[in-house]
Amino acid sequence: MDRKRGLNRAKDFSFVNPWIRYFLFFFSFVFWVFSLLIVAVGVYAKIQKATDAVRNTFLIDPAVILIVVGVVMFFITFCGCIGALRQNIRLLKTFSLSLTLVFLTQLAIAVLGFFYSEQTRDALGKFVKKAVVHYRDDLDLQNLMDHIQKEFQCCGWNNYTDWSWNLYFNCTHENPSSERCAVPYSCCAPVPGETVINTMCGFGVQTMSHLEANKSIYAAGCMDKAAMWIESHLLLVGALALGTALPQIAGIVLSHILVSQIQDEITSVL
Repeated sequence: MDRKRGLNRAKDFSFVNPWIRYFLFFFSFVFWVFSLLIVAVGVYAKIQKATDAVRNTFLIDPAVILIVVGVVMFFITFCGCIGALRQNIRLLKTFSLSLTLVFLTQLAIAVLGFFYSEQTRDALGKFVKKAVVHYRDDLDLQNLMDHIQKEFQCCGWNNYTDWSWNLYFNCTHENPSSERCAVPYSCCAPVPGETVINTMCGFGVQTMSHLEANKSIYAAGCMDKAAMWIESHLLLVGALALGTALPQIAGIVLSHILVSQIQDEITSVL
């Protein structure tokens, strides 16, 4: 009787820990569903503005960025999800390698951004300049710029005169636009008691001095305001960075453990 029990236990024994296997499956599945939602939102946004598509804004188009991020996430999490469910070593190794590459890329960007802060600012400045230039060409880009300026209470990258980069807001005498020398309403400081937003509050502001303009708009540039925000919210920035890194590290470690256990299982059978 004891011998039979021993044989049954030997048959039931597995090197693969079901807790690790199914945790990795559900972990990957949650992010897989999330990636589908990101792709869906990106595709919907792109279809909605299909007639307004501008080639020059392709790389800074929020919809395109969402689609690319979503597709990459979908591929990685699909490998983890099916690899854990089917105990497929190749898919699990692909999942682990992809996550490792993404993690190392993020780490490299963070380190380079810290040690080469001036170059990072210049690179971000070029991105923002392109966003300013194409402000009226892409609705999503316009909404993104307006949101950033409202949240950080800033205007332009260096200061409010950066809006001369835009064709409509350009402050040269040759510009026939009715918005000449203006800035977007998102630069305007709210007036106490005002219930209706005055979208023309930034008209003619670029012709004013910094002190004069500061009375009606946020004259400071978003570069300095963003740096000040990061310095005053270091704990939050650190928590966000940790929250991004931990799931990736967990996925890498769990996939390595599961691969090792599956290989042990195969070896024991042979």
